[in-house]
Amino acid sequence: MKSSDLSKIRRAMEKVQDRKRYEHTLGVAYTAASLAMRYQVDIGDALLAGLLHDCAKCLSDEKKISLCEKHNIPISEIERRNPALLHSKVGSFLAMEQYKVTNMDVINAILNHTTGRPGMSDLEKIIFVADYIEPGRRQAPNLTAIRRTAFLDLDETLLMILGDTLAYLKESDIPIDRMTRKTYDYYREKRGEEQGKEAPGAD
Repeated sequence: MKSSDLSKIRRAMEKVQDRKRYEHTLGVAYTAASLAMRYQVDIGDALLAGLLHDCAKCLSDEKKISLCEKHNIPISEIERRNPALLHSKVGSFLAMEQYKVTNMDVINAILNHTTGRPGMSDLEKIIFVADYIEPGRRQAPNLTAIRRTAFLDLDETLLMILGDTLAYLKESDIPIDRMTRKTYDYYREKRGEEQGKEAPGAD
């Protein structure tokens, strides 16, 4: 996407988001661009996905549910009880329909930035991580260590974020989306297999 198109989307986000959400959006976009440089991912794609990742966040719960029902976007039981979780699905839909994004890696990065998914692309991982570590974040546990690890090992960073997220949800007695658990288990198993292969004497 051309820089002029990115500028248009940035201005559009400034209009539809409140000040705090817009500042977060810029933080995610620029953090994603930095991670993209580190991991040799297209910087324009990272900026675009970062700018649009929360494009549906400021919609009312009623509007998110209405858009899902109108366009046959599936809603889980947990999402219906907590419609804020729908912003990723609705955001990926708006990215295609309203902002004319055709790059499916960008669409998937928006779709999966909250729960993750097994087998994410590097861009998906970058947006997931950038959303958690952008400079405006203050409250997340282990943030300093996670920010440092983000520029060393994306998969390890995913595990750190997902582990802390699951612990927080359990402690707060908040229902856990099955995909969050599935993603954590996938990358934990993947990391175990990689470490097994690296162990001395491993086949």
